[in-house]
Amino acid sequence: MLPPGPRGHLLVGSLPEFRRDVLGFFIECARRYGDVVPIRVPRRQLVLLSHPDLIEEVLTARVRHTTKTVLLRMLRPVLGDGLLLNEGEPWLRQRRLIQPAFHRVRIAAYGDVMAGYADRAMAEWKDGQTRDVHADMMAVTQAIVAKTLFDADVSDAAWDVGQALHVLMEDFSQRRTRLFELPSFVPTPGRRRARRAVERLNRLVYDIIAARRASGEDRGDLLSLLLHAQDADDGSRMTDRQVRDEIMTLFLAGHETTAVSLSWTWYLLAQHPEVEARLIEELRSVLGGRLPTVADLPRLRYTEMVVTESMRLYPPAYTITRRVAEPCEVGGHPIPRETVLVMSQWVVHRDARWFDEPAAFHPDRWENDLAKRLPRYAYFPFGGGPRLCIGNTFAMMEATLLLATIAQRFRFSLAPGASVKPMLSVTLRPADGIRMMLSAR
Repeated sequence: MLPPGPRGHLLVGSLPEFRRDVLGFFIECARRYGDVVPIRVPRRQLVLLSHPDLIEEVLTARVRHTTKTVLLRMLRPVLGDGLLLNEGEPWLRQRRLIQPAFHRVRIAAYGDVMAGYADRAMAEWKDGQTRDVHADMMAVTQAIVAKTLFDADVSDAAWDVGQALHVLMEDFSQRRTRLFELPSFVPTPGRRRARRAVERLNRLVYDIIAARRASGEDRGDLLSLLLHAQDADDGSRMTDRQVRDEIMTLFLAGHETTAVSLSWTWYLLAQHPEVEARLIEELRSVLGGRLPTVADLPRLRYTEMVVTESMRLYPPAYTITRRVAEPCEVGGHPIPRETVLVMSQWVVHRDARWFDEPAAFHPDRWENDLAKRLPRYAYFPFGGGPRLCIGNTFAMMEATLLLATIAQRFRFSLAPGASVKPMLSVTLRPADGIRMMLSAR
């Protein structure tokens, strides 16, 4: 038997609470009912799991009993059968193929590109200017992932990509709490906008593939690795569609999460001048105004702690969900088939059992190896288990180097009247960007 959970409403269960504030609702459920909370919504039964040991059990021991959820499969028109959505043996082959591109030695070579692109982006910024820092972070991380993984320049397409992504993220955000979904063949206005957005992204990605195929070069990057990979059984190579799915997944996932993380970091720093002052003190001491390199990272400890703490409070991936494909037990509780298991970073990262003053922004909490003293899944911004984010090291290095590069040159303060609120889409985006005023240091 599962423990008790919220009763909900007669026909729609807890859907109204989902629509009003799903993350607040999850926190309320965890605090009121405990670590295992059944939640009823139309067409599915959810179970919220909020203890690190239970999360570890699902993401490791129960991997073969679970699959991706219907909600995530809504991303298939965008990501196809790329690494995020694929399952089973095909996923394992893809993971093994792509893994070398994220080897620590190769990632270290990307450091100069990361800092250099951030420095180049700031050439357009001016003292006293008001900018949407989320759009700026999206543009620079897009350029970085395209250059490092695919040796492509997408700077001219940054605005177009940003607009297309905004449409797709809004569409996903709206669909996730709908009571009913119309059949896929019905051309609603939202679907037409989403289709056009995918087409814009497709043009960019297929142009990158075509240019590389035409050159025939092997540049030693991830794109070359994908284009030259051969099937072990029949020697066949990946089709343009297969390469497109992998590039789209890694391009979008590879910049979206870092951009979101940095956006919330600037937002938090603007409200905590004491944290910003200590950050700047470290940057002046270690860098003295020059661009950071990978060799500097061990001495940029507080800079990394600022990123770590930002991702604790505003995790880009705010929940992980799994559909139970075969009946199983979790924490000794029987879980029926088709149940959706929900594990929320937003909830666990704000749990007072693991973090003192959990709602406060205290980067120094990560001193003295807190991460090693916590239960393994008390902090899991990159997921865990076999499907741990393949780019986690890339993302942490990028976020730390970009923060160090930009914070030396500019200070950010919220623009007067700016309204900042999270939008629950694929990631935890700021709904309407973050308007901030720049002050040159």
